[in-house]
Amino acid sequence: MSTPRVVRQGALASVNLTTGYNGSPVVHDVNIEIGAGELVALLGPNGAGKTTTMLALAGHLVAISGEVTVDGKRAVSSVHRRARGGVAFITEERAVFHTLTVAENLRLGAGTIDSALGYVPELQPLLNRRTALLSGGEQQLLALARALAGEPRFLLIDELSLGLAPIVVSRLLSAVREAADSGVGVLFVEQYANRALTIADRGYVMQRGRVVLSGSSQEIKDRIGEVEGMYLSAKSLR
Repeated sequence: MSTPRVVRQGALASVNLTTGYNGSPVVHDVNIEIGAGELVALLGPNGAGKTTTMLALAGHLVAISGEVTVDGKRAVSSVHRRARGGVAFITEERAVFHTLTVAENLRLGAGTIDSALGYVPELQPLLNRRTALLSGGEQQLLALARALAGEPRFLLIDELSLGLAPIVVSRLLSAVREAADSGVGVLFVEQYANRALTIADRGYVMQRGRVVLSGSSQEIKDRIGEVEGMYLSAKSLR
């Protein structure tokens, strides 16, 4: 039986969380915590359970056992109520509306255009451009700016840099670091462990639906060979 945990005030956390799809568990007894002003990396090979964990934290999946908490209290199950409570989620698909302009996309968020531009000023000359005409990196910057403009307490980002050029990834990582430094608790999924650990405060590593390693970025860097071995072993099973 899992040992109960005490979660810090001002934190979003999964507590002994088991969840999955149609009643079938995919992740098991996951304990992850994101405090205000922390930038936390969620690492692991494809199929490790990272996206499933993010969906549960955001409220898209319900717990089979365990729970998700905010400030030490069980979080409401509705994804919309959780969002109104300050939990923002950027999915792997980026969730921008391609038929709308950049400005129209920003107006659909919880914040103002000016607030969004404060985080990502590069969007200023693109405001009247249809989102379908943006590069993948510009679309990701738009999704990030729209989320941050709403002044969330916690920001969850799935596959921040998927398919993007290194220079764009550096800008995105810089923006999420700035968000954390301003007090937002950020949890982000990143395939490249070394790159993520360069800017993150802490990290969790998942394998086969469980957290198998956690600690400060330096502690995980000290075991990077072990982490990279998990990625390689997952590839060999395909």
